[in-house]
Amino acid sequence: MEERLIAPCGMNCGLCVNHLAMKNDLNKQGFRKTYCAGCLPRGKNCVFMKNKCDLLGNGLVRFCFECGDFPCSRLKNLDKRYRTKYHMSMLENLEFIKEHGIKEFLEKEEAKWRCPECGEQICCHNGLCLNCDIDTLRKNKKYRWGE
Repeated sequence: MEERLIAPCGMNCGLCVNHLAMKNDLNKQGFRKTYCAGCLPRGKNCVFMKNKCDLLGNGLVRFCFECGDFPCSRLKNLDKRYRTKYHMSMLENLEFIKEHGIKEFLEKEEAKWRCPECGEQICCHNGLCLNCDIDTLRKNKKYRWGE
């Protein structure tokens, strides 16, 4: 896990299907995925929130918890969607970073999302290791956690 892959909203871009597709170059394996290097590496600050937040849009805060409006309604809605569909919470991520620091957060994430078979990262969007579980994804390109 890399610090630059943790977006200001608390999203771990290293677990995103588009980032992992790029990392594993799935398009060379017959997929049609949009590749993404992550919010910060692309210079986007935060794809989810930047258009609704001047602080993020202008890169004035590193994390949303630095804002006086934290957590805003947009972040709460995003968090609810990710907790419900993708087994992760941006708010929990941000609270952990605030309390324990980014280094400890990265260590926790590395362990939490590690594939038991190969050690690569599991995707938060579908629960698959895009190294080991590629055949599952090939059979159902819209696969979501346990479908």
